[in-house]
Amino acid sequence: MKIWYAIYVKSRTEKKVASELQFLGIEHYLPLIKRLKQWSDRKKWVEEPLFRSYIFVRIEEKDYYTVLHIPAVVKYVTFEKKAVPVPAQQIEAIHYFLNEKEPEIVDEKNWAKGQKVEIISGSMSGLIGTLVEFKGKRRVNIEIEAIGKSLLIQVPKNRLRVIKY
Repeated sequence: MKIWYAIYVKSRTEKKVASELQFLGIEHYLPLIKRLKQWSDRKKWVEEPLFRSYIFVRIEEKDYYTVLHIPAVVKYVTFEKKAVPVPAQQIEAIHYFLNEKEPEIVDEKNWAKGQKVEIISGSMSGLIGTLVEFKGKRRVNIEIEAIGKSLLIQVPKNRLRVIKY
């Protein structure tokens, strides 16, 4: 069974490691975002990793050491010396964040910052986050945890429900 893991790689080698993973036929995900960079003589749009020095790999147990032996791979993200699986929902959340589309028509609801919310439809269904900010009448920003880092995603209100604890 294939499981998602996060690997830590040497600084500025993310794309090179991703190419090597591709060559070896190992399923991987390097989330990239476009940023406008300013140099003294010009500006240019460049694609950079969303999480610097991290790549996600979806592997079977037999591929564990194959990944570690790739040059520039430092280690797996671990807890108590064991590689920590990354839930597929978190990978989907990152995809959603990077490929966000316009919201659907939504009904009005009362929301408050700091509330725990659950995504109830779409590919990220079941994911839980904290309401952080309102983006107009139809959308809110929620914060989710991914590989120990906070990720802010914008979600239509009609895809959420407030969780009461």
